[in-house]
Amino acid sequence: MILIQIYLFIINAVAFVFMLVDKIKAQNNAWRIPERVLLGLCAAGGSLGGLLGMKLIRHKTRKPAFAFGIPAMLIVHIILCAVIGVF
Repeated sequence: MILIQIYLFIINAVAFVFMLVDKIKAQNNAWRIPERVLLGLCAAGGSLGGLLGMKLIRHKTRKPAFAFGIPAMLIVHIILCAVIGVF
């Protein structure tokens, strides 16, 4: 179980950092991180980090795929973690 917890910590941190970097890039009119990458990180277990990035950084909050998709992924991830006994 500890490996799963470590993985979840890392993937959530990476998702949060990617949201932050994409927000900074958007403000500077620079090359952006593709949405599929951001959503992929969230789907791979980083939904909490992605959601925190959305709320704290105020990034991608108007996009339906993010506004509805990431909270839905988080619910699924919480259920899966409860079922396999991660917490």
